[in-house]
Amino acid sequence: MLSVATVLSMLAIVDMPMGGKLTPVSMLPIFIIAYRYGAGWGFVTSFTYGLIQMVLGLDNLSYATNWVAVLTIIFLDYLIAYGVLGFGGIFRKKMKHQWLEFALGIGIGCVLRFICHFITGITVWADPSGELPIPLFSFLYNGGYMLPELAATVVVGVFLVKTFDLTSPTLRKVKK
Repeated sequence: MLSVATVLSMLAIVDMPMGGKLTPVSMLPIFIIAYRYGAGWGFVTSFTYGLIQMVLGLDNLSYATNWVAVLTIIFLDYLIAYGVLGFGGIFRKKMKHQWLEFALGIGIGCVLRFICHFITGITVWADPSGELPIPLFSFLYNGGYMLPELAATVVVGVFLVKTFDLTSPTLRKVKK
């Protein structure tokens, strides 16, 4: 699943100029692991995914102006931002509907990831044109790819869990 997520992350639909991209649901395989095996395995998987994304995005460190910015990018833009995707498993077997558990887990993971990128945006990055207040620029810039990514991941994820029982020891179709 890490390999699938990584390949999907490389197939950017929209590649933002200062980092970040809209992908064909690249976080979904990570959320599947988190939901299927629980938050613990989800955090291990998502942290590992963050390491992979950091290695693939090392050129973003060239934008850092000091060592604090480098550490902020490493931790908030990669390790923590992707690590929080493990929250995708926190609602597993807690509600009546599997699709709702999965959708809420995706929602929390994506919102927390957005918050990490937003904080990095106001502490490290800035509006290159200088026309917008930095917090507004960070909100719009990061929301520009995270909101569509969230929506696509929820839609495809809900379709998937309405088709397959992700909590079953063996992957099987949902009985209707």
